[in-house]
Amino acid sequence: MNGRDFAGKVRISSEKDEESRKIRRLQIMISMVMSVIAQDPNLTVEEAAELAAGAKSAALAMFPDKEFAYDILYKPRLQRLMNERFRLQ
Repeated sequence: MNGRDFAGKVRISSEKDEESRKIRRLQIMISMVMSVIAQDPNLTVEEAAELAAGAKSAALAMFPDKEFAYDILYKPRLQRLMNERFRLQ
């Protein structure tokens, strides 16, 4: 293996590590938002909607071209939680 091959593999590995960190950060953020929505007794439906919108904005800032993925992975979970918590339909 020459130097360029090694450097390329290190770069790819570093990119994968960064991607993994961003995914984990997103998962933690969504988990925290869902916990607040589920557990804060003083939270209004408007505040919960703002939290959900902020989570989407943050997710799209981390992953700019992944709105479709967000919409199929996280949006339904947040909507279901909001419906259960606030008895929305």
